[in-house]
Amino acid sequence: MIPIKPVAPVAISDGKRADAAQAANAFLKPGLINLASLPPLSLYVHFPWCVRKCPYCDFNSHEVRGDFPERDYLDALRSDLEQALPLIWGRKIYTIFIGGGTPSLMSAAGLDRLMSDIRTLLPLDGAVEITMEANPGTFEADKFRSYRASGINRLSIGIQSFDSRYLEKLGRIHDGGDARRAVEIAHANFDNFNLDLMYALPGQSLADARADIDTAIAMAPPHLSLYHLTLEPNTYFAKFPPAVPDDDQSAEMQDMIEAATADAGYGHYEVSAYAQPNRRARHNLNYWQFGDYLGIGAGAHSKLSFPHRIVRQMRFKQPKAYLDAVSKGAPVQEEFEVGRDALGFEFMLNALRLVDGFDVNLFSERTGLSINAIEPALNRAETKGLLYRDHRVIKPTELGKRFLNDLQEIFLQD
Repeated sequence: MIPIKPVAPVAISDGKRADAAQAANAFLKPGLINLASLPPLSLYVHFPWCVRKCPYCDFNSHEVRGDFPERDYLDALRSDLEQALPLIWGRKIYTIFIGGGTPSLMSAAGLDRLMSDIRTLLPLDGAVEITMEANPGTFEADKFRSYRASGINRLSIGIQSFDSRYLEKLGRIHDGGDARRAVEIAHANFDNFNLDLMYALPGQSLADARADIDTAIAMAPPHLSLYHLTLEPNTYFAKFPPAVPDDDQSAEMQDMIEAATADAGYGHYEVSAYAQPNRRARHNLNYWQFGDYLGIGAGAHSKLSFPHRIVRQMRFKQPKAYLDAVSKGAPVQEEFEVGRDALGFEFMLNALRLVDGFDVNLFSERTGLSINAIEPALNRAETKGLLYRDHRVIKPTELGKRFLNDLQEIFLQD
């Protein structure tokens, strides 16, 4: 552990505690669904600052201009978590993910304090997976050794490419050498980590994409996340779109990735996820299997199940607005109960990303609905050749994997 000056817990007034407990009690009232048991629960912690906003990024991230208020933000995270506790009383945390932004901008002492607060307030599973996102441009060997000592047991490293030419086009703050050094530091300090890479980059050839994949595989990461570059709305790339590979070229890259990862022993288990045996990302699997997660921090989302309803929340996005809202005991900007007519689509939107599909019984376990609720949509998807199902499993066909958006939209009810 990193020795740090003790910080007094943020005081939570009796009124704020009463409001939180009252909200929790309201969610326990009879409702429109019946869950026999609650799903596994994860914790997501959002760190909203980064060195520079990437032109393709649509996440809630804000460029650091000078210093960022680390201590104030850590105070707010603890207060946010304390206020949320009545919603999850008695539930164990199985995975934690610290994302951003660039959480690896956090000081070693700050990260140690965050982990100490989490352990103080929440019951953690003995085998809890604790992942932290990291940017290769922020890697310092000593700091990452400290992160490991504080309890981080898995890294997710935003490599994107090992080719400096493409990293420059993507607006990244690191180059190819930084990317390689980051993987070396990860290997030295962590036995479990993920590399994020993108393909179909501006001007990228199939050979260049193959070189990136080969480089990544040669470094033997336990997990790979390989994403097709998407020009998301409200980003710089959406406003000024670069020339990117066309659909046929992108499909060739995807076929290359499938073959290369399979030959290297990586199992393709989700649309963009490839893992060595027993190295699947447990936190992400919980999302895809429609598990629960409490999100704290600026702009963080939550999905929480209760015996008779499923509730979604979103915290205030702007860091200053979030800090102000937490101080007033009201960090949640939006909150709503997921309606019965939306539950089927929300479940399938996630679960159909799994290459091997899901157990038929999981639908009822996680939604409180009978599988008959989506029978018409299942029939349409099956007729179109996009879906396979039997008495045990429901999964996308090869055609369904290629046209996943079309498959998912079948389950979107008017």
